[in-house]
Amino acid sequence: MINKIVEDPRAAVSDVRSGSTILVGGFGEAGSPECLLQALVEQGATDLIVVANNVGYSDYGLAALIAQGRVRKMICTFPNYAGGIAFRNRYLAGQIELELVPQGTFVERIRAAGAGLGGFFTPTGAETELAEGKETRVIDGVVQVFEHPLKGDYALLRGQVADRWGNMTYWRAQRNFNPIMAMAATTTIAEVSEIVPLGNIDPDVVITPGLFVHRITKTSGFSSVS
Repeated sequence: MINKIVEDPRAAVSDVRSGSTILVGGFGEAGSPECLLQALVEQGATDLIVVANNVGYSDYGLAALIAQGRVRKMICTFPNYAGGIAFRNRYLAGQIELELVPQGTFVERIRAAGAGLGGFFTPTGAETELAEGKETRVIDGVVQVFEHPLKGDYALLRGQVADRWGNMTYWRAQRNFNPIMAMAATTTIAEVSEIVPLGNIDPDVVITPGLFVHRITKTSGFSSVS
């Protein structure tokens, strides 16, 4: 019997290894897996590479991982905002690496990983500092830069409803990066607000099929998992 439900966020992230690359869903705080991230804070993995739209907020979740020096490198699109204090402090002190990626390129690199593609050419960032060290070609008269897929060892996601097979739906803006990240990681772990019996989710509204999800845990959104 397939049953991907785990009892709590701690159990869901218990085997995350130090040195892993982790895809973290969410656009701002919408769709961000804060309970899984907080469980990872307590779990202790370090030397992490985190792929996320932003760098966390305040002093919890991703921001706490960064503040504790557990993230070696951030790959993101939006690192500089009022709530990103932990990242800003460590970056200015030379204690964390940053790979800045334009948001459209960011999305397509993750999608390419999920689709099994070897990369793609895009005009975004061509002839700028973002293209330094990368292959470029002129295609249809336009300079384009080659971008590699963004794969993860783990993806941490936030959804709305799931069943024990891992079929998932999202609530409005939760959808953002979560569905493509689910496809681009070796192990995909999701927290959801509700777990329902098989057959209760209309197949026409499943956004992330269970094929791409390895573990599901029920949470009520952000709270300390202590």
